[in-house]
Amino acid sequence: MAGLDTIQDFTIDRSRYDDANPEDVIFKAPEGLSEELVREISKQKNEPQWMLEKRLKALEWFLKTPMPNWGPNLDKLNLNKIRYFIRPNAKEENRWEDVPENIRKTFEKIGIPEAERRALAGAGSQYDSDMIYHNLKKEWEEKGVIFENMDVALQKYPDLVKKYFMTQCIPISDHKFIMLHAAVWSGGTFIYVPEGVKVTLPLQAYFRMNSEQGGQFEHTLIIADKGSEIQYIEGCSAPRFEQSALHAGCVEVFVHEGAKVRYSSVENWSKNTFNLNTKRAIVDKNGVVEWINGNLGSGVTMLYPSSILRGEGARSDSLGIAFAGPDQNQDTGSKVIHAAPNTCSTIKAKSISKGGGISSYRGYLKVTKNATNIKSSVTCDALLIDDKSVSNTYPYMKIESNKVDIAHEAKVGKIGEDEIFYLMSRGLTEEQAIKLIVAGFMEEVVKQLPLEYAVELNKLIELEMEGSVG
Repeated sequence: MAGLDTIQDFTIDRSRYDDANPEDVIFKAPEGLSEELVREISKQKNEPQWMLEKRLKALEWFLKTPMPNWGPNLDKLNLNKIRYFIRPNAKEENRWEDVPENIRKTFEKIGIPEAERRALAGAGSQYDSDMIYHNLKKEWEEKGVIFENMDVALQKYPDLVKKYFMTQCIPISDHKFIMLHAAVWSGGTFIYVPEGVKVTLPLQAYFRMNSEQGGQFEHTLIIADKGSEIQYIEGCSAPRFEQSALHAGCVEVFVHEGAKVRYSSVENWSKNTFNLNTKRAIVDKNGVVEWINGNLGSGVTMLYPSSILRGEGARSDSLGIAFAGPDQNQDTGSKVIHAAPNTCSTIKAKSISKGGGISSYRGYLKVTKNATNIKSSVTCDALLIDDKSVSNTYPYMKIESNKVDIAHEAKVGKIGEDEIFYLMSRGLTEEQAIKLIVAGFMEEVVKQLPLEYAVELNKLIELEMEGSVG
């Protein structure tokens, strides 16, 4: 990858941003990555010195680290053409009516903030590199729940952020795109749920990458204290452009003793987007983390929600579906490390491939020497719509303990003529028959999502099946 081993030599010059519509953007970085840009991001956000030092160290490691040599081909991702920092012409508001009209209309087209008014404890919305809206209902604020823009949390709760931010869960040296994220992260969500507080309504954030050749690097940090509960919903989207875009967000979840966190997401990027997201949870004694994922739209996805079960009795459940259409490569899965006795995990990964799309399950299961009485079940279920499409399975297990109960099952199926004939004999067209089979295949995932997201995922995959997206 040419040009990644040296830092570009230029100084930030705002005259170079005159290609942006001044009504929409107040700061659009030039293409490519530099130390000057990293310093500018930190300066604009008025960050403490320790955060700037963390950014610069991550940049140093990023420039020295080669591109991944496994998974989907990333040759078409030109990192020197990405704009790593784009600030909309809007400050963060806590009333939807105060958000600028042009930005508000973009979110309203995808159903925000309708869901908030109906059944959410709070909501946030990010547009390119900045959060433009954030609101938490008063009853939860009074119980000590913190729900903030990540940039704001760094200012208001610096000690808490410093303790958890990219330290033990996802360190800045984890892999090349985490190094990049740590250098240029902007926006995202910070949640802290106090001990014993059970938030009965979900919190939601929606991320919109709206600029051509844009990069979005939001950071989500969730801390569920002892005996607490929280549900968090994440939605992502981007318009279709000719040039490549990059999403490399980071999600860190801390599930303390006896706490429970459910993290649901529907990521619907455009085909020009490289979705290289990283999500991981650390789970303490008797804690529970649940990952519910829907991935589609992007040309390339590499995403493997991970759980480290470090406390006795901890549990992780992962359920996800990925859709790969023409010219799409969805490389998804899940990872679990059992590092304590009496822990259990389930992984259920589903994929649909159509029109030559490639879907791959990539999983990692590890049981350490001191982990006994372990139960884990891994199931991969792939559906091929035609003869051109591909499904791959790359499971990896490293078992260092003898006292385990582990099962792995992988199935690949193609929609058969008999099933279609049967449904058509009941009055359905061939297209309706295929849609019904796909809907049944998806049902297990869809019914675990909140209503608005279940409806959205069904609608999006219907459009993909019709070839209307991308």
